[in-house]
Amino acid sequence: MKTILFTCATALLATPTFAGTIENACNRSPRNAPRATCSCIQQVADVQLSGRDQKQAAKFFQDPQLAQDTRQSDNAAKERFWLRYKAFGLSAAEQCAS
Repeated sequence: MKTILFTCATALLATPTFAGTIENACNRSPRNAPRATCSCIQQVADVQLSGRDQKQAAKFFQDPQLAQDTRQSDNAAKERFWLRYKAFGLSAAEQCAS
């Protein structure tokens, strides 16, 4: 039994991990956030944002004006997205503070 558990644990550790949309954008951001912070932000995003929302949010890392435009939009869909994004941002700030 111990051998099976060890083999499974070894296989999991050897499996490469792939960065998500938010993590990649964070790592490429001119703000130079630590990789661990970007990884943490991605983990929060995986729980709170859909894949579509993550793609939209990832654009904010390269174009902060887009975030401002989205926040100020009168478009109902953008307003709903902004509320989800704002909740995600608060959670990420709380959970990923270094």
